[in-house]
Amino acid sequence: MAKRLSSQLFISRLSFYTTNQELKKLFSPFGSVTAARLVMDERTQRPKGFGFVTFETEVEAQNALKAMNGRIVDGRLIFVEMAKTARPGE
Repeated sequence: MAKRLSSQLFISRLSFYTTNQELKKLFSPFGSVTAARLVMDERTQRPKGFGFVTFETEVEAQNALKAMNGRIVDGRLIFVEMAKTARPGE
């Protein structure tokens, strides 16, 4: 396989009240979530409204993307896309 797909999703436009646990619970119906992490504001320690969810397999991630992209969660329209691959060492 020339191009390997990622099993990590980037989720944007989340409610600022979403927690890591809620994010994991939201995506767990689509497969085995190995990590769910919100990006936090360093100054305020509050979520910035986006985060990452990692699945055990690429197929699970694709299924979650198809099912969750464009859905309304906590009154907000969220967007889900494949996360960009991190540079080596990150």
